[in-house]
Amino acid sequence: MKTVLVIGSSNTDMVIRVRELPIPGQTVMGDSFQTFAGGKGANQAVAAQRAGGNVSFLATVGDDSVGRSAIDTYVSEGIDTSLIQVIDDMPSGVAMILVNDAGENCISVAPGANDALTNEVVRRHQNAISKADILLLQLESPLEAVVEAVGIASQNQTRCVLNPAPAAPVPDETLAQLFCITPNASEAELLTGVAVVDERSAIVAAEHLKARGVENVVVTLGGSGALLCNADGIQHQEAPSVEVVDSTAAGDTFNGVFVTLLAEGRPIMDAIRVAVKAASLSVQTAGAIASIPRRAAYDVTL
Repeated sequence: MKTVLVIGSSNTDMVIRVRELPIPGQTVMGDSFQTFAGGKGANQAVAAQRAGGNVSFLATVGDDSVGRSAIDTYVSEGIDTSLIQVIDDMPSGVAMILVNDAGENCISVAPGANDALTNEVVRRHQNAISKADILLLQLESPLEAVVEAVGIASQNQTRCVLNPAPAAPVPDETLAQLFCITPNASEAELLTGVAVVDERSAIVAAEHLKARGVENVVVTLGGSGALLCNADGIQHQEAPSVEVVDSTAAGDTFNGVFVTLLAEGRPIMDAIRVAVKAASLSVQTAGAIASIPRRAAYDVTL
């Protein structure tokens, strides 16, 4: 079976449900509090595994109850955790998430041991990168590690997909080594300077990224689906209309499903179509990992 390698963050999400998100200086009362395993890397690894992938996860966690619980969660999902490193003198990462009644969220992350995922750590696992069919990364890990991993993948003909979240500048040399980049509207704006407010502006931003060397640009547009820009032109995949409960991990669901189908050899627009459907299902359930659906729920080609 083709291997999906995810390199990225492992956090514990602490989620408070609120009626409205606070503005600066405002205190709002919450309706409930829950904790979930999370982190963009972890969410995407779980999404890929639940999509039927053969998934390995490279991450760094603290030597604490939070980190041990996270690893237990990944093992229970069937993910290969042999590449996860436990860091003795750093706490595991945590994220504080506020979710309002409309399903919108705001998130603050204390990375903790995730900052120990350095380029030296990545180099120690270059054999795993070279053997993977596809590599998936995000930007909750140090940028130097992302750049190093993309370079190793490029040298070994491992296709690399970068989800540039949270938004941050990415060197042009790294962009040119990617098989695909998957920004949402705000991330596309930061990377290109183009305000993405509709399909037309999304196309402009995508063409900017393609001009900087990315082979395939997929701009995710929430309830409006996703847009692909590559050498074949522009294609848009609509999303089904659903009631949004919690948008946390919708993008992570998209990315994990997307790379799994690519690893299987599915055409890129087919992978986007299925990933959009999976993400639409995820927003109908609260939580991050708890909201990620299994493949039988969204892929009718099974």
